[in-house]
Amino acid sequence: MCGFLDRTNRKVLVPLPHQQKASCEQLFLRASKRPRFPQALYDTVCNSRAQDSLDGLMRQRCPLTPSLSPRKRTTSQSKTEPPLLRTNKRTIYTAGRPPWYNVTGTTFKEAFVIGLCGGSASGKTTVANKIIEALDVPWVVLLSMDSFYKVLSKEEQELAARNEYNFDHPDAFDFELLVTVLRKLKKGKSIKVPVYDFTSHNRRKEWKTVYGANVVIFEGILAFANKELLKLLDMKVFVDTDSDIRLIRRLKRDITNRGRDIAGVIKQYNKFVKPAFEQYIEPTVQVADIVVPRGGENFVALDLIVQHVHSQLEKVSLASAHQGQPLPKTLSVMESTPQVRGMHTIIRNKETSRDEFIFYSKRLMRLLIEHALSFLPLKPVSVETPQGTVYEGKRLSGKRITGVSILRAGETMEQALMAVCKDIRLGKILIQTNHDTGEPELHYLRLPKDISEDYVILMDSTVSTGAAALMAVRVLLDHDVQEDKIFLLSLLMAEMGVHSVAYAFPKVRIITTAVDKNVNDEFHIIPGIGNFGDRYFGTDAPSDCYESDEGMDY
Repeated sequence: MCGFLDRTNRKVLVPLPHQQKASCEQLFLRASKRPRFPQALYDTVCNSRAQDSLDGLMRQRCPLTPSLSPRKRTTSQSKTEPPLLRTNKRTIYTAGRPPWYNVTGTTFKEAFVIGLCGGSASGKTTVANKIIEALDVPWVVLLSMDSFYKVLSKEEQELAARNEYNFDHPDAFDFELLVTVLRKLKKGKSIKVPVYDFTSHNRRKEWKTVYGANVVIFEGILAFANKELLKLLDMKVFVDTDSDIRLIRRLKRDITNRGRDIAGVIKQYNKFVKPAFEQYIEPTVQVADIVVPRGGENFVALDLIVQHVHSQLEKVSLASAHQGQPLPKTLSVMESTPQVRGMHTIIRNKETSRDEFIFYSKRLMRLLIEHALSFLPLKPVSVETPQGTVYEGKRLSGKRITGVSILRAGETMEQALMAVCKDIRLGKILIQTNHDTGEPELHYLRLPKDISEDYVILMDSTVSTGAAALMAVRVLLDHDVQEDKIFLLSLLMAEMGVHSVAYAFPKVRIITTAVDKNVNDEFHIIPGIGNFGDRYFGTDAPSDCYESDEGMDY
Protein backbone atom coordinates (compact mmCIF):
# COMPACT_ATOMS: atom_id res chain seq x y z
CA MET A 1 0.00 0.00 0.00
CA CYS A 2 1.04 3.55 -0.71
CA GLY A 3 -0.66 6.53 0.92
CA PHE A 4 -1.29 10.03 -0.40
CA LEU A 5 -3.18 13.04 0.88
CA ASP A 6 -5.67 14.47 -1.56
CA ARG A 7 -6.68 18.11 -1.66
CA THR A 8 -9.18 17.57 1.16
CA ASN A 9 -6.34 16.18 3.34
CA ARG A 10 -7.91 12.74 3.21
CA LYS A 11 -5.58 9.81 2.85
CA VAL A 12 -6.02 7.80 -0.36
CA LEU A 13 -4.66 4.26 -0.21
CA VAL A 14 -3.12 2.97 -3.41
CA PRO A 15 -3.15 -0.87 -3.68
CA LEU A 16 -0.29 -2.39 -5.64
CA PRO A 17 -1.58 -5.69 -7.07
CA HIS A 18 0.81 -8.63 -7.34
CA GLN A 19 3.48 -6.70 -5.44
CA GLN A 20 4.21 -4.62 -8.53
CA LYS A 21 5.22 -1.00 -8.48
CA ALA A 22 2.54 1.36 -9.67
CA SER A 23 3.26 3.56 -12.65
CA CYS A 24 3.24 7.32 -12.35
CA GLU A 25 -0.07 7.42 -14.17
CA GLN A 26 -1.66 4.95 -11.74
CA LEU A 27 -0.46 6.87 -8.70
CA PHE A 28 -1.74 10.10 -10.19
CA LEU A 29 -5.14 8.61 -10.94
CA ARG A 30 -5.56 7.10 -7.51
CA ALA A 31 -4.49 10.26 -5.71
CA SER A 32 -6.54 12.68 -7.78
CA LYS A 33 -9.00 14.94 -6.07
CA ARG A 34 -12.46 13.54 -5.42
CA PRO A 35 -15.36 16.04 -5.34
CA ARG A 36 -16.82 16.50 -1.87
CA PHE A 37 -20.17 17.56 -0.50
CA PRO A 38 -21.65 20.12 -0.24
CA GLN A 39 -20.08 21.91 -3.23
CA ALA A 40 -20.32 18.98 -5.63
CA LEU A 41 -23.89 18.22 -4.55
CA TYR A 42 -24.81 21.91 -4.86
CA ASP A 43 -23.31 22.11 -8.36
CA THR A 44 -25.10 18.96 -9.48
CA VAL A 45 -28.48 20.17 -8.29
CA CYS A 46 -28.10 23.76 -9.49
CA ASN A 47 -26.97 22.68 -12.95
CA SER A 48 -30.11 20.56 -13.42
CA ARG A 49 -33.47 21.79 -14.49
CA ALA A 50 -35.78 22.95 -11.71
CA GLN A 51 -37.96 19.88 -11.81
CA ASP A 52 -34.89 17.63 -11.55
CA SER A 53 -33.39 19.37 -8.57
CA LEU A 54 -33.65 17.87 -5.09
CA ASP A 55 -36.15 20.55 -3.99
CA GLY A 56 -38.19 20.03 -7.13
CA LEU A 57 -38.23 16.29 -6.55
CA MET A 58 -39.40 16.80 -2.98
CA ARG A 59 -42.21 19.16 -4.02
CA GLN A 60 -43.43 17.12 -6.97
CA ARG A 61 -42.81 13.49 -6.06
CA CYS A 62 -42.81 13.13 -2.29
CA PRO A 63 -46.32 12.96 -0.76
CA LEU A 64 -46.92 13.42 2.94
CA THR A 65 -47.70 9.73 3.20
CA PRO A 66 -45.26 7.46 1.39
CA SER A 67 -46.93 5.67 -1.51
CA LEU A 68 -46.01 2.56 -3.41
CA SER A 69 -46.35 3.99 -6.90
CA PRO A 70 -45.69 1.32 -9.52
CA ARG A 71 -42.52 1.51 -11.58
CA LYS A 72 -42.71 2.32 -15.24
CA ARG A 73 -41.92 -0.62 -17.50
CA THR A 74 -38.21 -0.84 -17.90
CA THR A 75 -35.81 -3.61 -18.83
CA SER A 76 -32.17 -4.41 -18.36
CA GLN A 77 -29.61 -2.49 -20.36
CA SER A 78 -28.90 -5.37 -22.72
CA LYS A 79 -32.30 -4.86 -24.32
CA THR A 80 -32.91 -1.13 -24.09
CA GLU A 81 -29.53 -0.02 -25.33
CA PRO A 82 -29.29 0.27 -29.13
CA PRO A 83 -26.94 -2.18 -30.88
CA LEU A 84 -24.67 0.62 -32.04
CA LEU A 85 -23.03 3.77 -30.75
CA ARG A 86 -22.75 6.73 -33.09
CA THR A 87 -19.91 9.17 -32.54
CA ASN A 88 -18.75 12.19 -34.49
CA LYS A 89 -16.29 10.07 -36.46
CA ARG A 90 -17.87 6.65 -36.93
CA THR A 91 -20.47 4.11 -35.94
CA ILE A 92 -19.45 1.45 -33.41
CA TYR A 93 -21.43 -1.80 -33.35
CA THR A 94 -22.12 -2.88 -29.77
CA ALA A 95 -24.02 -6.04 -30.69
CA GLY A 96 -20.70 -7.72 -31.43
CA ARG A 97 -19.72 -10.12 -34.18
CA PRO A 98 -17.83 -13.38 -34.45
CA PRO A 99 -14.20 -12.24 -34.29
CA TRP A 100 -11.53 -13.09 -36.82
CA TYR A 101 -10.56 -16.76 -36.99
CA ASN A 102 -7.32 -18.15 -38.35
CA VAL A 103 -6.86 -21.31 -40.41
CA THR A 104 -7.12 -23.47 -37.30
CA GLY A 105 -10.65 -22.22 -36.70
CA THR A 106 -9.66 -20.43 -33.50
CA THR A 107 -9.17 -16.78 -32.70
CA PHE A 108 -5.68 -15.35 -32.97
CA LYS A 109 -6.26 -14.02 -29.50
CA GLU A 110 -9.15 -14.13 -27.08
CA ALA A 111 -11.32 -11.06 -26.75
CA PHE A 112 -9.91 -8.41 -24.41
CA VAL A 113 -12.33 -8.09 -21.47
CA ILE A 114 -12.52 -4.87 -19.45
CA GLY A 115 -14.34 -5.06 -16.13
CA LEU A 116 -15.91 -1.87 -14.76
CA CYS A 117 -16.93 -1.88 -11.12
CA GLY A 118 -18.30 0.86 -8.89
CA GLY A 119 -21.20 1.89 -6.74
CA SER A 120 -24.72 2.39 -8.03
CA ALA A 121 -24.91 5.46 -10.32
CA SER A 122 -21.15 5.94 -10.18
CA GLY A 123 -20.96 6.50 -13.94
CA LYS A 124 -19.85 3.05 -15.10
CA THR A 125 -21.92 3.15 -18.28
CA THR A 126 -20.61 6.63 -19.08
CA VAL A 127 -17.03 5.44 -18.64
CA ALA A 128 -17.78 2.40 -20.83
CA ASN A 129 -19.15 4.56 -23.64
CA LYS A 130 -16.18 6.95 -23.38
CA ILE A 131 -13.79 4.01 -23.71
CA ILE A 132 -15.71 2.67 -26.71
CA GLU A 133 -15.58 6.05 -28.41
CA ALA A 134 -11.84 6.42 -27.83
CA LEU A 135 -10.98 2.89 -29.00
CA ASP A 136 -10.36 2.52 -32.72
CA VAL A 137 -12.27 -0.77 -32.73
CA PRO A 138 -15.47 -1.05 -34.79
CA TRP A 139 -16.87 -4.10 -32.98
CA VAL A 140 -17.40 -4.29 -29.22
CA VAL A 141 -19.74 -5.95 -26.76
CA LEU A 142 -21.13 -3.99 -23.82
CA LEU A 143 -22.46 -6.42 -21.20
CA SER A 144 -24.37 -5.14 -18.19
CA MET A 145 -24.68 -7.01 -14.91
CA ASP A 146 -28.27 -5.74 -14.67
CA SER A 147 -29.26 -8.43 -17.16
CA PHE A 148 -28.36 -11.19 -14.70
CA TYR A 149 -30.66 -10.53 -11.78
CA LYS A 150 -32.31 -13.70 -10.53
CA VAL A 151 -35.98 -14.33 -11.16
CA LEU A 152 -37.83 -13.46 -7.95
CA SER A 153 -40.32 -15.71 -6.24
CA LYS A 154 -43.78 -14.43 -5.34
CA GLU A 155 -42.66 -13.63 -1.80
CA GLU A 156 -39.55 -11.84 -3.05
CA GLN A 157 -41.63 -9.83 -5.54
CA GLU A 158 -43.85 -8.65 -2.68
CA LEU A 159 -40.74 -7.54 -0.80
CA ALA A 160 -39.48 -5.71 -3.88
CA ALA A 161 -42.81 -3.89 -4.25
CA ARG A 162 -42.35 -2.60 -0.69
CA ASN A 163 -38.67 -1.69 -1.36
CA GLU A 164 -37.71 -4.44 1.08
CA TYR A 165 -35.68 -6.60 -1.33
CA ASN A 166 -31.92 -6.12 -1.50
CA PHE A 167 -30.96 -5.86 -5.19
CA ASP A 168 -27.39 -4.89 -4.22
CA HIS A 169 -26.56 -8.14 -2.44
CA PRO A 170 -24.49 -10.79 -4.26
CA ASP A 171 -27.32 -13.30 -3.79
CA ALA A 172 -29.51 -11.17 -6.07
CA PHE A 173 -27.39 -12.06 -9.13
CA ASP A 174 -27.13 -15.27 -11.15
CA PHE A 175 -23.34 -15.52 -11.12
CA GLU A 176 -23.33 -19.01 -12.58
CA LEU A 177 -25.07 -17.86 -15.75
CA LEU A 178 -23.00 -14.67 -15.86
CA VAL A 179 -19.69 -16.54 -15.73
CA THR A 180 -20.87 -18.96 -18.43
CA VAL A 181 -21.93 -16.13 -20.73
CA LEU A 182 -18.77 -14.07 -20.23
CA ARG A 183 -16.54 -17.11 -20.72
CA LYS A 184 -18.20 -17.83 -24.08
CA LEU A 185 -17.93 -14.19 -25.12
CA LYS A 186 -14.24 -14.18 -24.32
CA LYS A 187 -13.80 -17.18 -26.63
CA GLY A 188 -15.71 -15.41 -29.39
CA LYS A 189 -18.79 -17.62 -29.30
CA SER A 190 -22.32 -16.32 -29.68
CA ILE A 191 -24.36 -16.11 -26.50
CA LYS A 192 -27.89 -15.30 -25.43
CA VAL A 193 -28.28 -12.58 -22.81
CA PRO A 194 -31.39 -12.55 -20.62
CA VAL A 195 -33.55 -9.45 -20.69
CA TYR A 196 -34.60 -8.56 -17.16
CA ASP A 197 -37.87 -6.72 -16.57
CA PHE A 198 -37.60 -4.52 -13.49
CA THR A 199 -41.38 -4.17 -13.32
CA SER A 200 -42.25 -7.86 -12.98
CA HIS A 201 -38.81 -8.86 -11.62
CA ASN A 202 -38.69 -11.65 -14.18
CA ARG A 203 -36.75 -12.45 -17.31
CA ARG A 204 -38.60 -11.90 -20.53
CA LYS A 205 -39.16 -14.84 -22.82
CA GLU A 206 -37.05 -13.35 -25.59
CA TRP A 207 -33.30 -13.33 -24.95
CA LYS A 208 -30.91 -11.15 -26.89
CA THR A 209 -28.33 -12.88 -29.11
CA VAL A 210 -24.89 -11.28 -28.92
CA TYR A 211 -21.70 -12.18 -30.75
CA GLY A 212 -18.18 -11.94 -29.45
CA ALA A 213 -15.89 -9.12 -30.49
CA ASN A 214 -12.34 -7.87 -30.15
CA VAL A 215 -13.21 -6.00 -26.96
CA VAL A 216 -15.82 -6.87 -24.33
CA ILE A 217 -16.74 -4.30 -21.67
CA PHE A 218 -18.50 -5.76 -18.65
CA GLU A 219 -19.94 -3.36 -16.08
CA GLY A 220 -21.77 -3.90 -12.82
CA ILE A 221 -21.82 -2.99 -9.15
CA LEU A 222 -20.45 -6.42 -8.19
CA ALA A 223 -18.24 -7.00 -11.21
CA PHE A 224 -15.29 -7.85 -8.93
CA ALA A 225 -17.21 -9.82 -6.29
CA ASN A 226 -16.83 -13.27 -7.83
CA LYS A 227 -13.52 -15.12 -8.13
CA GLU A 228 -14.47 -16.86 -11.38
CA LEU A 229 -15.45 -13.53 -12.92
CA LEU A 230 -12.13 -11.97 -11.93
CA LYS A 231 -10.26 -14.70 -13.82
CA LEU A 232 -12.00 -13.63 -17.05
CA LEU A 233 -11.14 -9.93 -16.76
CA ASP A 234 -7.99 -8.69 -18.52
CA MET A 235 -8.31 -5.19 -17.06
CA LYS A 236 -10.14 -4.21 -13.90
CA VAL A 237 -11.28 -0.60 -13.58
CA PHE A 238 -12.96 0.80 -10.47
CA VAL A 239 -15.07 3.93 -11.04
CA ASP A 240 -14.78 5.95 -7.83
CA THR A 241 -17.49 8.60 -7.49
CA ASP A 242 -18.44 10.48 -4.33
CA SER A 243 -21.39 8.96 -2.46
CA ASP A 244 -23.35 12.22 -2.50
CA ILE A 245 -23.08 12.46 -6.27
CA ARG A 246 -24.17 8.83 -6.61
CA LEU A 247 -27.21 9.43 -4.41
CA ILE A 248 -28.35 12.42 -6.48
CA ARG A 249 -27.90 10.46 -9.72
CA ARG A 250 -29.83 7.51 -8.31
CA LEU A 251 -32.69 9.78 -7.23
CA LYS A 252 -32.94 11.34 -10.67
CA ARG A 253 -32.70 7.96 -12.45
CA ASP A 254 -35.18 6.00 -10.33
CA ILE A 255 -37.75 8.78 -10.13
CA THR A 256 -37.56 9.93 -13.75
CA ASN A 257 -36.94 6.62 -15.54
CA ARG A 258 -38.43 4.01 -13.22
CA GLY A 259 -41.43 5.90 -11.84
CA ARG A 260 -40.52 5.47 -8.19
CA ASP A 261 -41.21 7.87 -5.36
CA ILE A 262 -38.43 9.66 -3.54
CA ALA A 263 -39.28 8.17 -0.14
CA GLY A 264 -38.91 4.65 -1.51
CA VAL A 265 -35.63 5.46 -3.23
CA ILE A 266 -34.11 6.98 -0.07
CA LYS A 267 -35.42 4.11 2.06
CA GLN A 268 -33.85 1.54 -0.24
CA TYR A 269 -30.61 3.51 -0.45
CA ASN A 270 -30.17 3.74 3.32
CA LYS A 271 -31.27 0.18 4.03
CA PHE A 272 -29.60 -1.71 1.18
CA VAL A 273 -27.57 0.33 -1.32
CA LYS A 274 -25.22 2.14 1.06
CA PRO A 275 -24.53 -0.88 3.35
CA ALA A 276 -23.95 -3.12 0.32
CA PHE A 277 -21.49 -0.63 -1.13
CA GLU A 278 -19.52 -0.49 2.09
CA GLN A 279 -19.57 -4.27 2.60
CA TYR A 280 -19.29 -5.76 -0.90
CA ILE A 281 -18.35 -3.11 -3.47
CA GLU A 282 -15.88 -0.67 -1.94
CA PRO A 283 -13.51 -3.41 -0.66
CA THR A 284 -13.09 -4.73 -4.22
CA VAL A 285 -11.11 -1.60 -5.10
CA GLN A 286 -8.13 -3.60 -3.82
CA VAL A 287 -8.18 -5.85 -6.89
CA ALA A 288 -8.57 -3.00 -9.40
CA ASP A 289 -5.78 -2.29 -11.85
CA ILE A 290 -6.91 1.30 -12.28
CA VAL A 291 -9.05 3.50 -10.05
CA VAL A 292 -10.84 6.28 -11.93
CA PRO A 293 -11.94 9.20 -9.76
CA ARG A 294 -14.68 11.43 -11.19
CA GLY A 295 -15.80 8.81 -13.71
CA GLY A 296 -16.22 9.92 -17.32
CA GLU A 297 -14.74 13.34 -16.60
CA ASN A 298 -11.30 11.89 -15.88
CA PHE A 299 -9.79 12.03 -19.37
CA VAL A 300 -6.30 11.16 -18.14
CA ALA A 301 -7.58 7.85 -16.80
CA LEU A 302 -9.54 7.12 -19.96
CA ASP A 303 -6.48 7.80 -22.12
CA LEU A 304 -4.43 5.41 -20.00
CA ILE A 305 -7.04 2.67 -20.36
CA VAL A 306 -7.30 3.12 -24.11
CA GLN A 307 -3.53 3.06 -24.57
CA HIS A 308 -3.25 -0.20 -22.68
CA VAL A 309 -6.07 -1.85 -24.65
CA HIS A 310 -4.47 -0.76 -27.92
CA SER A 311 -1.20 -2.34 -26.84
CA GLN A 312 -2.98 -5.66 -26.30
CA LEU A 313 -4.87 -5.80 -29.56
CA GLU A 314 -3.06 -7.28 -32.52
CA LYS A 315 -3.74 -6.86 -36.18
CA VAL A 316 -4.60 -10.11 -37.85
CA SER A 317 -4.15 -11.42 -41.33
CA LEU A 318 -5.34 -14.47 -43.17
CA ALA A 319 -2.87 -17.34 -43.08
CA SER A 320 -2.41 -19.73 -45.96
CA ALA A 321 0.33 -21.98 -44.63
CA HIS A 322 -1.25 -25.08 -46.13
CA GLN A 323 -1.40 -23.83 -49.67
CA GLY A 324 0.37 -26.20 -52.04
CA GLN A 325 -0.32 -29.28 -49.92
CA PRO A 326 -2.36 -32.21 -51.27
CA LEU A 327 -6.06 -31.45 -51.46
CA PRO A 328 -7.93 -32.72 -48.38
CA LYS A 329 -10.01 -35.87 -48.34
CA THR A 330 -13.09 -33.89 -47.28
CA LEU A 331 -13.09 -32.20 -50.70
CA SER A 332 -15.29 -33.63 -53.42
CA VAL A 333 -14.96 -32.22 -56.94
CA MET A 334 -17.57 -33.17 -59.52
CA GLU A 335 -16.27 -35.25 -62.39
CA SER A 336 -15.15 -32.98 -65.22
CA THR A 337 -17.37 -34.54 -67.88
CA PRO A 338 -17.60 -32.94 -71.33
CA GLN A 339 -20.92 -31.40 -70.23
CA VAL A 340 -19.42 -29.86 -67.06
CA ARG A 341 -16.32 -28.71 -68.94
CA GLY A 342 -18.48 -27.12 -71.62
CA MET A 343 -20.59 -25.20 -69.10
CA HIS A 344 -17.44 -23.94 -67.36
CA THR A 345 -16.15 -22.74 -70.71
CA ILE A 346 -19.28 -20.68 -71.22
CA ILE A 347 -19.52 -19.06 -67.78
CA ARG A 348 -15.77 -18.34 -67.60
CA ASN A 349 -15.79 -16.59 -70.98
CA LYS A 350 -15.88 -12.82 -70.45
CA GLU A 351 -17.81 -12.43 -73.73
CA THR A 352 -20.72 -14.57 -72.52
CA SER A 353 -23.99 -12.65 -72.33
CA ARG A 354 -25.77 -12.29 -69.01
CA ASP A 355 -28.65 -14.52 -70.12
CA GLU A 356 -26.32 -17.36 -71.05
CA PHE A 357 -24.26 -16.84 -67.90
CA ILE A 358 -27.38 -17.22 -65.74
CA PHE A 359 -28.72 -20.20 -67.71
CA TYR A 360 -25.55 -22.29 -67.55
CA SER A 361 -24.77 -21.26 -63.98
CA LYS A 362 -28.17 -22.58 -62.93
CA ARG A 363 -27.49 -25.85 -64.75
CA LEU A 364 -24.21 -26.25 -62.88
CA MET A 365 -25.86 -25.38 -59.58
CA ARG A 366 -28.51 -28.08 -60.08
CA LEU A 367 -25.84 -30.68 -60.84
CA LEU A 368 -23.81 -29.53 -57.83
CA ILE A 369 -26.80 -29.81 -55.48
CA GLU A 370 -27.63 -33.30 -56.75
CA HIS A 371 -24.00 -34.34 -56.32
CA ALA A 372 -23.93 -32.93 -52.76
CA LEU A 373 -27.06 -34.79 -51.70
CA SER A 374 -25.34 -38.09 -52.45
CA PHE A 375 -23.11 -37.49 -49.41
CA LEU A 376 -26.00 -37.26 -46.96
CA PRO A 377 -26.32 -40.33 -44.72
CA LEU A 378 -29.18 -42.63 -45.65
CA LYS A 379 -30.83 -45.46 -43.81
CA PRO A 380 -32.50 -48.54 -45.33
CA VAL A 381 -36.28 -48.50 -45.50
CA SER A 382 -38.87 -50.88 -46.92
CA VAL A 383 -41.94 -49.64 -48.79
CA GLU A 384 -44.82 -51.41 -50.45
CA THR A 385 -45.31 -50.76 -54.15
CA PRO A 386 -48.74 -50.41 -55.84
CA GLN A 387 -48.32 -54.02 -57.02
CA GLY A 388 -48.22 -55.16 -53.38
CA THR A 389 -44.54 -56.08 -53.37
CA VAL A 390 -41.83 -54.74 -51.08
CA TYR A 391 -39.11 -52.43 -52.32
CA GLU A 392 -35.90 -52.01 -50.29
CA GLY A 393 -34.94 -48.37 -50.53
CA LYS A 394 -33.18 -45.55 -48.74
CA ARG A 395 -34.29 -42.52 -46.71
CA LEU A 396 -32.49 -39.58 -45.10
CA SER A 397 -30.98 -40.56 -41.77
CA GLY A 398 -31.75 -37.37 -39.95
CA LYS A 399 -34.46 -34.89 -39.12
CA ARG A 400 -34.22 -32.49 -42.09
CA ILE A 401 -32.02 -30.39 -44.38
CA THR A 402 -31.57 -26.61 -44.14
CA GLY A 403 -29.97 -24.40 -46.77
CA VAL A 404 -27.94 -21.33 -45.73
CA SER A 405 -26.69 -18.89 -48.36
CA ILE A 406 -23.84 -16.39 -47.99
CA LEU A 407 -25.33 -13.22 -49.47
CA ARG A 408 -25.60 -12.10 -52.11
CA ALA A 409 -24.05 -14.45 -54.66
CA GLY A 410 -24.75 -17.54 -52.58
CA GLU A 411 -28.44 -16.68 -52.74
CA THR A 412 -28.42 -17.56 -56.46
CA MET A 413 -28.08 -21.24 -55.49
CA GLU A 414 -31.28 -21.29 -53.44
CA GLN A 415 -33.55 -21.90 -56.43
CA ALA A 416 -31.63 -25.02 -57.45
CA LEU A 417 -31.75 -26.31 -53.87
CA MET A 418 -35.51 -25.75 -53.58
CA ALA A 419 -36.04 -27.49 -56.92
CA VAL A 420 -34.33 -30.61 -55.59
CA CYS A 421 -35.39 -30.57 -51.91
CA LYS A 422 -39.11 -30.04 -51.30
CA ASP A 423 -40.14 -27.68 -48.46
CA ILE A 424 -36.55 -27.02 -47.46
CA ARG A 425 -35.90 -24.30 -44.87
CA LEU A 426 -33.57 -21.43 -45.79
CA GLY A 427 -31.28 -19.12 -43.86
CA LYS A 428 -29.07 -16.20 -44.89
CA ILE A 429 -25.73 -14.75 -43.78
CA LEU A 430 -24.26 -11.46 -45.00
CA ILE A 431 -20.50 -11.10 -44.64
CA GLN A 432 -18.67 -8.11 -46.09
CA THR A 433 -15.14 -6.79 -46.11
CA ASN A 434 -14.04 -3.89 -43.97
CA HIS A 435 -11.77 -2.12 -46.45
CA ASP A 436 -9.94 -0.28 -43.65
CA THR A 437 -8.93 -3.42 -41.76
CA GLY A 438 -9.26 -6.04 -44.50
CA GLU A 439 -11.32 -8.20 -42.15
CA PRO A 440 -14.58 -9.95 -43.01
CA GLU A 441 -17.48 -8.74 -40.89
CA LEU A 442 -20.88 -10.23 -40.13
CA HIS A 443 -23.62 -7.72 -40.98
CA TYR A 444 -26.78 -9.82 -41.17
CA LEU A 445 -27.90 -13.21 -39.94
CA ARG A 446 -31.20 -15.08 -40.23
CA LEU A 447 -31.26 -18.75 -39.37
CA PRO A 448 -34.26 -21.07 -38.92
CA LYS A 449 -35.15 -22.26 -35.43
CA ASP A 450 -33.69 -25.51 -34.16
CA ILE A 451 -31.03 -25.50 -36.88
CA SER A 452 -28.73 -27.41 -34.53
CA GLU A 453 -30.60 -30.62 -35.39
CA ASP A 454 -30.29 -30.22 -39.17
CA TYR A 455 -27.91 -31.10 -41.97
CA VAL A 456 -26.88 -27.69 -43.32
CA ILE A 457 -25.98 -26.96 -46.94
CA LEU A 458 -23.89 -23.76 -46.85
CA MET A 459 -23.83 -22.07 -50.27
CA ASP A 460 -21.53 -19.50 -51.84
CA SER A 461 -20.90 -19.00 -55.55
CA THR A 462 -17.09 -18.93 -55.30
CA VAL A 463 -14.54 -19.40 -52.51
CA SER A 464 -11.17 -17.73 -52.90
CA THR A 465 -9.22 -17.40 -49.64
CA GLY A 466 -11.93 -19.04 -47.56
CA ALA A 467 -12.28 -16.21 -45.06
CA ALA A 468 -16.03 -15.70 -45.52
CA ALA A 469 -16.59 -19.45 -45.46
CA LEU A 470 -14.59 -19.72 -42.23
CA MET A 471 -16.73 -17.09 -40.57
CA ALA A 472 -19.96 -18.60 -41.89
CA VAL A 473 -19.03 -22.05 -40.57
CA ARG A 474 -18.15 -20.47 -37.22
CA VAL A 475 -21.58 -18.86 -37.08
CA LEU A 476 -23.21 -22.24 -37.67
CA LEU A 477 -21.05 -23.90 -35.03
CA ASP A 478 -21.93 -21.12 -32.60
CA HIS A 479 -25.57 -22.05 -33.19
CA ASP A 480 -24.74 -25.62 -32.17
CA VAL A 481 -24.79 -27.13 -35.67
CA GLN A 482 -22.57 -30.20 -35.66
CA GLU A 483 -19.46 -29.79 -37.77
CA ASP A 484 -19.91 -33.09 -39.61
CA LYS A 485 -23.42 -31.98 -40.62
CA ILE A 486 -22.19 -28.93 -42.55
CA PHE A 487 -21.75 -29.18 -46.35
CA LEU A 488 -19.99 -26.23 -48.03
CA LEU A 489 -21.05 -25.91 -51.68
CA SER A 490 -19.48 -23.61 -54.25
CA LEU A 491 -19.37 -23.53 -58.07
CA LEU A 492 -15.68 -22.65 -58.05
CA MET A 493 -13.00 -22.72 -55.35
CA ALA A 494 -9.32 -21.83 -55.10
CA GLU A 495 -6.87 -24.23 -53.51
CA MET A 496 -6.11 -21.65 -50.80
CA GLY A 497 -9.75 -21.54 -49.73
CA VAL A 498 -10.05 -25.32 -49.77
CA HIS A 499 -7.01 -25.73 -47.52
CA SER A 500 -8.11 -22.99 -45.12
CA VAL A 501 -11.59 -24.40 -44.59
CA ALA A 502 -10.47 -28.04 -44.46
CA TYR A 503 -7.67 -27.39 -41.97
CA ALA A 504 -9.90 -25.27 -39.74
CA PHE A 505 -12.88 -27.60 -39.87
CA PRO A 506 -11.75 -31.10 -40.85
CA LYS A 507 -15.26 -32.56 -40.53
CA VAL A 508 -16.94 -30.12 -42.92
CA ARG A 509 -17.64 -31.65 -46.33
CA ILE A 510 -16.46 -29.36 -49.18
CA ILE A 511 -18.16 -29.85 -52.54
CA THR A 512 -17.51 -27.93 -55.77
CA THR A 513 -17.55 -28.26 -59.55
CA ALA A 514 -13.93 -27.14 -60.04
CA VAL A 515 -10.80 -26.03 -58.13
CA ASP A 516 -8.40 -23.40 -59.52
CA LYS A 517 -4.83 -23.22 -58.29
CA ASN A 518 -4.07 -19.55 -57.82
CA VAL A 519 -5.32 -16.36 -56.16
CA ASN A 520 -3.90 -12.99 -57.23
CA ASP A 521 -2.94 -10.04 -55.04
CA GLU A 522 -6.52 -8.77 -55.14
CA PHE A 523 -7.77 -12.16 -53.86
CA HIS A 524 -9.39 -13.02 -57.20
CA ILE A 525 -9.36 -16.67 -58.30
CA ILE A 526 -7.08 -17.31 -61.30
CA PRO A 527 -8.10 -18.15 -64.00
CA GLY A 528 -11.41 -17.74 -62.21
CA ILE A 529 -14.87 -16.68 -63.25
CA GLY A 530 -14.88 -12.95 -62.55
CA ASN A 531 -17.24 -11.25 -60.14
CA PHE A 532 -20.04 -13.80 -60.03
CA GLY A 533 -22.55 -11.49 -58.33
CA ASP A 534 -22.05 -8.66 -60.78
CA ARG A 535 -22.25 -10.94 -63.80
CA TYR A 536 -25.35 -12.73 -62.51
CA PHE A 537 -27.29 -9.67 -61.34
CA GLY A 538 -26.04 -7.34 -64.06
CA THR A 539 -24.34 -4.89 -61.71
CA ASP A 540 -20.92 -3.31 -61.94
CA ALA A 541 -18.66 -2.93 -58.90
CA PRO A 542 -15.67 -0.56 -58.70
CA SER A 543 -12.40 -2.28 -59.44
CA ASP A 544 -11.06 -1.59 -55.95
CA CYS A 545 -14.23 -2.69 -54.16
CA TYR A 546 -14.91 -6.32 -53.47
CA GLU A 547 -17.15 -8.05 -51.00
CA SER A 548 -17.42 -11.58 -49.73
CA ASP A 549 -21.01 -11.82 -50.86
CA GLU A 550 -19.86 -11.33 -54.45
CA GLY A 551 -17.84 -14.50 -54.27
CA MET A 552 -14.57 -12.88 -55.36
CA ASP A 553 -12.45 -11.81 -52.44
CA TYR A 554 -13.03 -14.76 -50.15
